[in-house]
Amino acid sequence: MKLKFIIFFFAVTWLALLVRIFSLSIQSHNKYSKLSEHNTIRYEEIAPVRGEIVDRNNKAVAINQLGFKILLAPHLSSKRKKEEFEKELKVLKLLIPSLNIDKIRKNYKRKESFYNHNYINIVPFIDYEKIMPVYSILNLRKNIKILPSPKRYYPYKNIAAHMIGYVARANKKDIDRDSSLELIGYTGKTGLENYYNSYLQGEAGKRKIQVNANNQEVAELMHKSADENRKITLTIDMELESYITSLFKGKVGAIVVMNVDGSILAAGSFPNYDLNIFVNGMSYKMYNKLSSSLDHPFTNKLIHGLYPPGSTIKPMLGLVYLTNGIRASDKVYCSGSIPLGKRVFRCWKKHGHKKTNIVKAIRESCDVYYYDNSLKVGIKKMSKGLLRYNLGHKTGIDLPNEFIGVVPSRVWKRKKYNQSWNKGETLNTSIGQGYFLVTPLQIAQQTALIATGKLPTPHFASMIGNKPYKKINKDVLTSKEKARLPIIRKGMYEVCNSPHGTATHYVNTKITIAGKTGTAQVIGIKQDIKRRKLEHELSYYNRSHAWFTTYGPYKHPQYVVMAIVEHGGHGGHAAGKIVSNIYNKLLELGYIKK
Repeated sequence: MKLKFIIFFFAVTWLALLVRIFSLSIQSHNKYSKLSEHNTIRYEEIAPVRGEIVDRNNKAVAINQLGFKILLAPHLSSKRKKEEFEKELKVLKLLIPSLNIDKIRKNYKRKESFYNHNYINIVPFIDYEKIMPVYSILNLRKNIKILPSPKRYYPYKNIAAHMIGYVARANKKDIDRDSSLELIGYTGKTGLENYYNSYLQGEAGKRKIQVNANNQEVAELMHKSADENRKITLTIDMELESYITSLFKGKVGAIVVMNVDGSILAAGSFPNYDLNIFVNGMSYKMYNKLSSSLDHPFTNKLIHGLYPPGSTIKPMLGLVYLTNGIRASDKVYCSGSIPLGKRVFRCWKKHGHKKTNIVKAIRESCDVYYYDNSLKVGIKKMSKGLLRYNLGHKTGIDLPNEFIGVVPSRVWKRKKYNQSWNKGETLNTSIGQGYFLVTPLQIAQQTALIATGKLPTPHFASMIGNKPYKKINKDVLTSKEKARLPIIRKGMYEVCNSPHGTATHYVNTKITIAGKTGTAQVIGIKQDIKRRKLEHELSYYNRSHAWFTTYGPYKHPQYVVMAIVEHGGHGGHAAGKIVSNIYNKLLELGYIKK
């Protein structure tokens, strides 16, 4: 009996061992194989090099400066390896005296983890000239790794700054949105750098490497290159950009030079700033100075500046009038004002324009003509027409976070303020005042619509890689509206060419152009004031904004040139010379043929 028990015991024991061996060698093979591979195989991601941005003539506007980053092996700051860690820091300080070792030490300890087996980035960027004399010495040290690390650079500095935008270090919110930014480190924050960020930044590559027990690389098992150097070619001409920047020196506002098909040849928002300060970092003093300026240099006024359109809206409203019961031959008598209830709505011309039709109203910017006809047509048809022309909507430009402005209406006011509409607000809307707000780019787009009968989508990209940007031109006008466009165009022609045109005395172009001036008030004028102060008599920030939007050549429109000078007073006086010089420059550069 005892013998049987012993035999049974041995049989059970061996059976259990066999089952365990089977489990370990067969059933758990995959599990332990993966664990083994994890200990001997390591995967590394390869950061892509950001694509360049060039202008239409292949001049670089956003490039990558050649440099390097310094990485240190993990697990060096423990007590056991503390001496080795400090030795490496001492070597770095000796070879590159400009490095801040205290900052590097803190950065390393913050990133170090027991679970991290990858080298830690301690110096994100160091200039090529600084690293090359000591590259071979550092590269021989087993704990130090030197890798290429390009940095964004903007050769034109402040020119077209708001359009190009800048890249800066990715924050936690950026990384949460796109995990690849943890590897890349930088992301587009504004402008085209932001809008086309996913394309420009490329896609990371990958390496599969074999390492030994000391985490040292033994062999490369797989290498997949990063998808990088994705280039974007723009429609803008940096020579023209530099020129318009010089014209706007000392002024605040925005300007756009756009082909009538939507391709932007040059654009600017002023004042501007050097894009490189965001890549290299700036002092709190500099940031506070820029951010607290009343001229708002950080605001891209082209798409984020909201202004009353003033009289620049009159051509579009004139088209609404002509297709809603008002005839081109109908005249309004302008005595200089129009009463409504207990208020008097005044024309800019004290003694009035006398008998005025639509062409004269545009040419001489008669307010009373628009007051009178706005009461006949009504705010519902006015706002409906303007919204259909794409005001109150995004232009569709390839820049981030474009503003839409405000086209006032009964519905809008009820929704915004929970208040009813009154007729006085209809009159204010008819001359581009009151609640009415637009961006400069919207006015440029509307000018192109008048010039060609088509609504273009403004854009800066010409080629994305080797693919051309798809241009979009919308047909938003009815056949009735298209038939009446020549009347509006005639009025705009006379603005710049008739002896009584509001811009004639300020235009000096070598080609014939058409346009509309605008003076957008920033403060109200009290009813009991008999004599208005002239613009130059007002304090600077109380002066009206000066608009001048144009297209040319008149008979065969090719370009729209639009300028707004903040607190510039009268549109023709403040912007006429700027716009004239731009047309002459377009002629000089060969964009317009005489």
